[in-house]
Amino acid sequence: MKKYNIALLGATGAVGQEMLKVLEEYDIPVNKLLPLASARSAGGYVKFKGEDILIEEATFDSFAGMDFVLGAVENDMSKKFAPAIVKSGAVFIDNSSAFRLDPDVPLVVPEINGEDAFKNKGIISNPNCSSIITMMALGGIAKLSPIKSLVACTYQAVSGAGQNGLMELENQMSQIAKGEEPEVKVFPTQIALNVIPFIGSELDNLYTDEEMKMQNEGRRILHAPDLTVSCSCVRVPVMRSHSIAVTVRTERKISVAEANEAIRNFPGCRLVEDYKGRNYPTPLDTSDQDLVWVGRVRDDLTSDNGLTLWCCGDQIRKGAASNAVQILKKLIS
Repeated sequence: MKKYNIALLGATGAVGQEMLKVLEEYDIPVNKLLPLASARSAGGYVKFKGEDILIEEATFDSFAGMDFVLGAVENDMSKKFAPAIVKSGAVFIDNSSAFRLDPDVPLVVPEINGEDAFKNKGIISNPNCSSIITMMALGGIAKLSPIKSLVACTYQAVSGAGQNGLMELENQMSQIAKGEEPEVKVFPTQIALNVIPFIGSELDNLYTDEEMKMQNEGRRILHAPDLTVSCSCVRVPVMRSHSIAVTVRTERKISVAEANEAIRNFPGCRLVEDYKGRNYPTPLDTSDQDLVWVGRVRDDLTSDNGLTLWCCGDQIRKGAASNAVQILKKLIS
């Protein structure tokens, strides 16, 4: 079996750490693993298959001899290193939003549009975590009839803001328990015992850039250039796994029974019909695994061709790390 040289750009962050874990779980045939990070984080070690592997500082020369580079860094770093990665001959599977809307860069969810990955010119983009989870829940329905529009509300865990988001919720919960004033640093207001209906930066249309990702990325993933989406993104005091309430309107009427069957048979999805006495998943049910769980499928009461459903998925895994490794696995298979 051929083995591959794989660099991990951003090896010390939450998504980078999860990528390491998923590479091992998926038994990707790795010849050499090269963990890369900033100068501040270089010199430490990561664990991979029982070995301690030195973290090196990322430079423009780091990618020579690599077959794949998994990116788990912010947009500016992805843009900075992308030319050097492509020049080296490696394929860059990038988790940032830097190239998601670039028409020359495939935006891929393997179960939905995996063949797009083979059209890459050296860069493949991972979609936004909420986009991945939502499109996975709708992937089976889209096979029955083209999707015309979505109305979605995302309930996003604090881990979507990285390690600092997790720490802020933990710290605030501890401070409240002690009767202290919660300290606010990461989020615009207190997140413990609260919800914040605003994620990202506000655009001219009064939606945020995070909310517009569902439409802009959904069009590319589903190959539906006319898809319209109205989305509200809400930060909730949940550690891990995003949830989405979505109403989907299709070209033809899809019955609840048809939708359930399509979801049940769609790879990477789990239809929740009777789980511990309930017909819906929760973030806790779906954390630390790769399936998108879907429940409460019902007719939309505002349109003839609509369905409403609830879905949950681990945004660090399927929403980021696992999706990237699944793309890699598809390319080498």
